[in-house]
Amino acid sequence: DVPTELPAGLDIVVTPKREDPRDAFFSYQGIPIEKLPVGAVIGTSSLRRRSQLKYHYPDLKLKDLRGNVDTRLKKLSNHDYDGIILAYAGVKRLGLDGQVTEVLPIELSLPAIAQGALGLEIRLDDQETDELIRFLHHQETSLAVTAERAFLRTLEGGCQVPIAAYATVNGNTVTLTGLVAQVDGSTIIKESMYTHGDPDQLGIELAKNLLSQGAKEILQECYEQENQ
Repeated sequence: DVPTELPAGLDIVVTPKREDPRDAFFSYQGIPIEKLPVGAVIGTSSLRRRSQLKYHYPDLKLKDLRGNVDTRLKKLSNHDYDGIILAYAGVKRLGLDGQVTEVLPIELSLPAIAQGALGLEIRLDDQETDELIRFLHHQETSLAVTAERAFLRTLEGGCQVPIAAYATVNGNTVTLTGLVAQVDGSTIIKESMYTHGDPDQLGIELAKNLLSQGAKEILQECYEQENQ
């Protein structure tokens, strides 16, 4: 949860290697999400996840889910939900990946911007700290996150709108997939682009493409509903 525009004098100078960016599904009865019965209750408060789930599985019922990871898993064990969705990276870091029913494919649930990635933010004039932490930097992760954050910045989006993006790096090629959706999942605008050059520009161009295809109207509707 890092702002797309950082305060003056600060910058993210190191991005360590990314953890798995996918979403993890926990099922009360160990049933994969595609085999859940009609009306099964899934817990998630993420508009990004909700919109994609409703698009792919319109017969599921979605219910808000709050609290830390332990609280959310306890609610599942109490059968408040038939299943819940959490970020796989956080689950792995807590050593709870053995409880995961399935890891959702990127094609089903495109991740949040920079999901699974960490950023070390320091003062630009702090050369000593920069030198101490530089060994943690992972260039491929940095390129991918740069593209994703540029996409989000251009859309002027936040956590209250259904936006997703995920970039991969293969050699000198950065490929970015971005998504903007209506909250109810009735419409999803999704596209991929690649570049051999500037990942920041890639994110900007992909965002502009989606805006021209109807994402602008979807985002305006989301903001209007949020302000009501």
